[in-house]
Amino acid sequence: MIGVLDYGMGNLRSIYNAIEETGNDAVLVDETEAFDDLSHLIIPGVGHFRTAMAHLRQRELETAIKAYAGSGRPLLGVCLGMQILAAAGTEGGAEEGLNLIPATVQPLSASDTLRIPHVGWNTVVFHRPHPIVDGIKEGRDFYFVHSFSMQCEATDDVVATTEYGAEFVSIVGQNNVVGFQFHPEKSQINGLQLLENFCDWDGQC
Repeated sequence: MIGVLDYGMGNLRSIYNAIEETGNDAVLVDETEAFDDLSHLIIPGVGHFRTAMAHLRQRELETAIKAYAGSGRPLLGVCLGMQILAAAGTEGGAEEGLNLIPATVQPLSASDTLRIPHVGWNTVVFHRPHPIVDGIKEGRDFYFVHSFSMQCEATDDVVATTEYGAEFVSIVGQNNVVGFQFHPEKSQINGLQLLENFCDWDGQC
């Protein structure tokens, strides 16, 4: 069963529908007891890093997510859900994240020619093989909406990057934990392929 975490931060229904579209069974989860029945867990999210972490703590979900990750079962963060996998973020003030990926989340750099937030289609460039990107051709575009990005301490955790003024991490992966900075549920056939890959993945790489 594919769990989509409901912690009050946005686009869970669109992720849920996309999972169903791949032919997999999804369930919305908002309490720790439900984690035992899950084979996979997705953390979606739209909003602020600091607010997201506050919501997780208020619902007593932070410890449960870390325990789930420690079980070796596949865990996916999408957009803000990817960012809170990091050790820390700066949006809304310095805040500790889930610390599942050694990384920090920093604002994208604005310029006269580049608007923040970064909104729209952009190219994802793979840096290494990973089961999550099987069947996706190099140089495909995915749909982004974000103002902050993850900066990884270890290059081995970077699965793919994207260019927007400067290079940023668009897919991260360490052991059974992965994240997409873009929205796969809004990225048409290639986005659905990524979600299907996740649902078929056993967490090994």
